[in-house]
Amino acid sequence: MKSLVVKRSIVRAGHKTSISLEEAFWKSLKEIATQRDSTLSALVAAIDVGRRHSNLSSAIRLFVLNYYREEIDIRDRRKAMPEPIDRPVAGAEKPDDLDTAGPRWPKNRGD
Repeated sequence: MKSLVVKRSIVRAGHKTSISLEEAFWKSLKEIATQRDSTLSALVAAIDVGRRHSNLSSAIRLFVLNYYREEIDIRDRRKAMPEPIDRPVAGAEKPDDLDTAGPRWPKNRGD
């Protein structure tokens, strides 16, 4: 049976290193790098600098997971937002005493 884990070499901090990840994580990592106009090596270097106690492969997996979780959160928040009001609200009429060509205050009726 073929292994699901793929080992690839990456240049990190000027040194070649091997990283073992499942193909789905490699694909996602490349997509994220492309979306950020970054190279795979630069993205891995940034993940490496920001990691805490885990090994690099685990840090990459967590980074990818968090990236897509944040994407879902953003999408959910957008769905929950009310639509912007860029058109008149149904049933609302413009008051006659407003000058729409000038400043937005009542006209002088005593003139």
